Amino acid sequence: MKAVYFKEFGGADKLIYGDRPTPKPGPDEILVQVKACALNHLDIWVRSGVFGPSIALPHIPGSDVSGIVEKAGDGVANVSPGQRVMVAPGVSCWKCEECLLGRDHLCPNYDIIGQKRDGGYAEYAVVPAVNAIPIPDKLSFEEAASFPLVFLTAWHLLVSLAGIKSGESVLIQAGGSGLGIAAIQIAKLWKAKVFTTVGTAAKGTKAKALGADEIIHYEKNDFLQEVRQRTNKRGVDVVLEHVGQTTFEKSLACLAPGGRMVICGATSGRQAAFDLRSLFSRNITIYGSRMGSLRDLHDALYHLNAGHLKPVVDKTFPLKRAAEAQTYMEERKNFGKIVLTV
Repeated sequence: MKAVYFKEFGGADKLIYGDRPTPKPGPDEILVQVKACALNHLDIWVRSGVFGPSIALPHIPGSDVSGIVEKAGDGVANVSPGQRVMVAPGVSCWKCEECLLGRDHLCPNYDIIGQKRDGGYAEYAVVPAVNAIPIPDKLSFEEAASFPLVFLTAWHLLVSLAGIKSGESVLIQAGGSGLGIAAIQIAKLWKAKVFTTVGTAAKGTKAKALGADEIIHYEKNDFLQEVRQRTNKRGVDVVLEHVGQTTFEKSLACLAPGGRMVICGATSGRQAAFDLRSLFSRNITIYGSRMGSLRDLHDALYHLNAGHLKPVVDKTFPLKRAAEAQTYMEERKNFGKIVLTV
């Protein structure tokens, strides 16, 4: 099969478009003929070597897969060959205590498709059958691939962890990112007032169309000062932080007393410094999370099917131009998801 893979860690120039063996499904697995694979910053971290020797080389990245079931392994009963599916990105054992309690993202053996195991930058991918979700008729393969990882993560952060409530205010960093566009929609579903940061006026217009109430152009204005001014110095109830080092301290300062921060990424750097007194003196809570549970994804899917949530595709690239697509993401040109078509 044709695939995009890398044999050594480094920049986008390390990605190779070429032939790899077509994988075969084992028990409880399916072989998916990939039609689309959406990009995530995880793809960059994997390619760059952040996870080091835990990743066997050569490696095929790509966590957000949609396509057609080509073949089912022994024991598969939930999907059939020929069915259109999107794939939940988290992989758990479904046998340990955490999995049985519905906290499968805390499984000791938790993995993400495209992280340690080969992913969707290919014509075919093998995934656990339990991860296969039928694609609603109204969605294209590109839209289906744009939904799972970011909506799962945003739902878990805002709903399951922060417990966002109607009438609260929330600051969503990087509103034009895949996670940002999911978080804006979910926060508005809960009738929250949404503040979001964007890099350009065009992204601000699009974020407003998604439901954001207050747009902050972070390259022109200090977002902390803007939040304080627009909330009469009170701050916001919830901050969704995934940028990391360059924004963390100010994001924390944006919180009102009793506020909650949820954090799931560090794209600008992983080191952060802050005054510990700012936590206990203002009764601040910080939640960290790596993605979320399969239940979180199915909760979000209910609202997708009801028409309350929608994936946003910014741009598509053919598979062989994966390096160009990753560079486009690294340059922060996108509003919404970047998708490889196969």
